[in-house]
Amino acid sequence: MLQITDLQVEQKMWPLLRQAFRPMFLLGASFSAIAMLLWILALAGTISLPVYGNVLVWHAHEMIFGFVAAIVVGFLLTAVQNWTGMRATHGRALGILTTVWLLGRLALLFGANLPAWLVAGIDLLFLPLSAILLAVPLIKVKQQRNLFFVPVLFLLTFCNALMHYGLVSERFDIQQLGSQNAVWLVALLMAIVGGRVIPMFTANGTMTTKAEPIVWLDRIGLGSLWLVFILNITLFSAQLPDVVMAAIYAISAIALGIRCFRWRIWITLRVPLLWSLHIAYWFIPLGLALFALRELGFNISNSIALHAITAGAMGNMILAMIARVSLGHSGRPLQPKAIMSLAFLLVAVAALSRVLLTWLVPELSMSWFMFSAAAWILAYLIYVVVYLPILITPRPDGRPG
Repeated sequence: MLQITDLQVEQKMWPLLRQAFRPMFLLGASFSAIAMLLWILALAGTISLPVYGNVLVWHAHEMIFGFVAAIVVGFLLTAVQNWTGMRATHGRALGILTTVWLLGRLALLFGANLPAWLVAGIDLLFLPLSAILLAVPLIKVKQQRNLFFVPVLFLLTFCNALMHYGLVSERFDIQQLGSQNAVWLVALLMAIVGGRVIPMFTANGTMTTKAEPIVWLDRIGLGSLWLVFILNITLFSAQLPDVVMAAIYAISAIALGIRCFRWRIWITLRVPLLWSLHIAYWFIPLGLALFALRELGFNISNSIALHAITAGAMGNMILAMIARVSLGHSGRPLQPKAIMSLAFLLVAVAALSRVLLTWLVPELSMSWFMFSAAAWILAYLIYVVVYLPILITPRPDGRPG
C-alpha cells in the first residue's frame, strides 16, 4: 500500500504517466495506424518519405521495433507491478522512456540526411533502458519466474542492431536476419504469455473449468519454437536439409495448434475480449504451418508466411490484449464498448487478406495490400478513439496507476 504522501504525489501526477501501459499503448496504437497509412501511400507512389534507409526497411523496422516494442514494453512494465508488488515505472522515469521511444520514431521517419550512428544510437536506447527498468524490481524481490523477459529484451536489441548494421553495410541478408528473428522472439513471447493467460481468462470469462496445461505438449510446442529462433539467428537453418526445417516448423505448428484447440474457442464466441485472443493465438500455428509448406517447396513467399505471424498473431493479440489491459489496469470493468468487436474483426480481416488472399489471388496483391492496410488502420483508430479518455484520466477508484 502507498502511504498518504505517496497518494498525494500520485494525484498530482499526469494520469498518462502513472503506469507504462498508458503512454505505450496510446502512442503505440496511434503510431501503428499512422505508420501503416504512410507505408501504403509510399508503396502506391502517392508520397515520398524522408526515411532513414529506405521505405521497405523503415516499414519492417518500425512495425516491429516501433509499434510492437512499445506494446511489449508497456505490457511488461505494467505487469511487473503485479508480479513483484512494487511500484512499477511511472512519473519522470516513464516520461523519459516515452521520450526516448518518440525520438526513435522521429529519427527513423525523418532520418534520410542524419548520420547513421546518430539514428541507430537513438533507436537502440529504448529496449535496453526498458530491460533495466524491468529488471530492477524483479531482482529486488528475487522474482525468478519472469526474469527471462529481461534477456529477451536484450535479444530484441541485438536483432535491432543487426537491422541497422545490415542497412549501413548494404547487406539485405543481415537486415532480414535481424527483422525476422525479432519476429520469432515476439512469437515466443506471445506463445508463452498467451499460454499463461488465455486459459485463465477463458475460464473466468465463461465460468467454465480451466483447461489445465499438458506439460509435455507445451514443452514440445515452445521448445520447437525456441529451436526455430536459435537455428535462424545462428544461420544453422540454411545448413540443414529443407525437410528437417519443415519438420521443426510443422512440429511446433501441430503442438501449438493442439494447445490452442484445447482452450475451446467455441465457448468464447459471446465474449469479444476472449475470442479475439483465441483468433490471435491461432495465427501462430498458421504461420508455422506456412513456413513448413514453404520449406517443402510450396509456392509461398517468405513475406506471406511471415505476415501470418506479424499481421496475424501480433496484430490481433496486441489489439486484444491492450483492449483488456487498458480496462483492467485503469480500474474499469472488463466490458469493452460494442464497437471494439468491429475493431477485433477488422484486424483479423486485415491479416487474412494480407496472408491468404495475397497467396491465393496474387494478381490482385496490391488491392489486398490496400484493403488490409485500410482495415488495420481503422481497427487501431477505433481503439485510440475509444480508449483515449481511459488512458489519459485517473482510475475511477482513486487507486494508483
